[in-house]
Amino acid sequence: MHKLKLAGLSIILALFTTVSSIVSLQADELDLSGKTVEFVIPFSESGGSAKWANFYAPLLGEALPGQPTVVVKFMPGAGSTKGANWFQDQSYEDSNGTLIFGSSGSTQFPYLLGDPRVKYEYSDWNVVLASGTGGVAYLPPDLAGMMNGMDASALAGTDFIWGSQGATRLDLVPLLAWKMLGMSVEPVFGIKGRGDGRLMFERGEANIDYQTSSAYLKSVVPLVENGQAVPMMTWGALDNNGNVVRDPTFPDIPSFKEVCDATPGCETSGEAWDAWKAFFIAGFPAQKMVFLPKGADQDAIDTYTKAFDAVIARPDFPEISAARLGMYPQMTGALAAASLNLGTQVDPVAKAFVINWLAEDYGVTLDN
Repeated sequence: MHKLKLAGLSIILALFTTVSSIVSLQADELDLSGKTVEFVIPFSESGGSAKWANFYAPLLGEALPGQPTVVVKFMPGAGSTKGANWFQDQSYEDSNGTLIFGSSGSTQFPYLLGDPRVKYEYSDWNVVLASGTGGVAYLPPDLAGMMNGMDASALAGTDFIWGSQGATRLDLVPLLAWKMLGMSVEPVFGIKGRGDGRLMFERGEANIDYQTSSAYLKSVVPLVENGQAVPMMTWGALDNNGNVVRDPTFPDIPSFKEVCDATPGCETSGEAWDAWKAFFIAGFPAQKMVFLPKGADQDAIDTYTKAFDAVIARPDFPEISAARLGMYPQMTGALAAASLNLGTQVDPVAKAFVINWLAEDYGVTLDN
């Protein structure tokens, strides 16, 4: 299924293993001396996007010409479409290099599904960084103890409550995974960021949750260490052949594919699996991206690309990024552009399956 898309991803991953930067810049750089760059994130301050942006902001400020102050600004609402619609109305001419925007899979999925609230167009924006990531689902210790190794079938009789941003967001990846495992998970829609879902779990208002890797490393690992949470599974990662394998950041935690294979009734082939995998590919290997607004000139794009290349090339970057972001590709230039294409396209058959499932299970109807 969608062989061209998997081939494109294979090329990206293969290139990333041998190339840290493919751009040789001979450009007139922006002078950002004494200026403040606003890094707008369309989520709340408590989620994975916040952790990712706060990690990059000071490093980017050091690497940009003139060493401006990079300030992360949060603009949550409508599962990130509020902030994305706002960014669509901004122009490079008005900001002159002092505005960047961070999108997430939860911004990409409404676009992919034709959500009528989407007023933004990715082709108008200018990508300067693409970050892959993963995700980890976790449970309270008593429920985690019900699993038989990787077999989750004993969880089928439990009523789960989960804080969700919305069924058309990145949250559809765990929702579909849990459904395939035969679990009964009732989402409480409308939270402003995945961090709010974690807080529901901590307060006992939810008994299942997942976080993207950066938020899991910072905010959930302490819960695991304190005995308040137990990891259930990761969504996995993709190898160079497009196969779902264990997430390299969490090699001791089984992937969803492994849990599905071990759970009677869950199949890693067929329509549901193909749809899950298609949206997993769109949402996680190309999960977070940084954009300049429409109208950005090549000098500005090259300046930001060169700055992110400098950050990624730092001798300490592998160590500090692994601790904060996990072990995932950080891509610029043509690799970031290819990643954007993967994150904003999905197989039509998989899309149709997901749209039908959302309508049947959650009463969500979308204009297409």
